[in-house]
Amino acid sequence: MSENFSKGKRGAIIKPDPNKVRITIRLDADIIEHFKSLVHAAGGGNYQSLINEALREHIKAHDKSLEDVLRKVIREELKQAG
Repeated sequence: MSENFSKGKRGAIIKPDPNKVRITIRLDADIIEHFKSLVHAAGGGNYQSLINEALREHIKAHDKSLEDVLRKVIREELKQAG
């Protein structure tokens, strides 16, 4: 007996969190592997959520606004490039 999927819907079963933004970012392979290994050791989860949490902790630890951090990074990159 074959299944009838004619009334099936495409897309995510669980709608994404509206506070999350989809982006494309390139990270070093060893960084990704580190977070994937943490997920594997924990028995499952989402490595992207771990990266998000690590970024959030970094921001809190440095007690600066995101704008200040970004300005500093941009200044440093411009200084190295020019």
